[in-house]
Amino acid sequence: VQLQASGGGLVQPGGSLRLSCAATGFTLGYYHIGWFRQAPGKDREGVLCLSVPGISAYYVDSAKGRFTISRDDAANTVYLQMNDLKPEDTAVYYCAVQRYHCSRRAAAYNYWGQGTQVTVSS
Repeated sequence: VQLQASGGGLVQPGGSLRLSCAATGFTLGYYHIGWFRQAPGKDREGVLCLSVPGISAYYVDSAKGRFTISRDDAANTVYLQMNDLKPEDTAVYYCAVQRYHCSRRAAAYNYWGQGTQVTVSS
């Protein structure tokens, strides 16, 4: 069971990035998928989650209207499209999965990707 996160980088404020989280060893569509982020000196926080039926739950108000989560079952990959990025979005972003339900709590998730750095700066 493995999750591989990618797609991070340096982007200017107002720019966009698409993060990917590819799963191997299991079928992503059977799991609830969360994206988390951790900024330097801060706790890891849940950003949003995609449930098995495809319903998105947002845990950070500032992500509403800017971030979108989607899943490609054929590719066994989940994506986080981030638009209108702001300096406060700078963090390491992690994908994680669990079988039971979407949650903002990191402890609720069983499997984690390795994280990908997103830096928003001019």
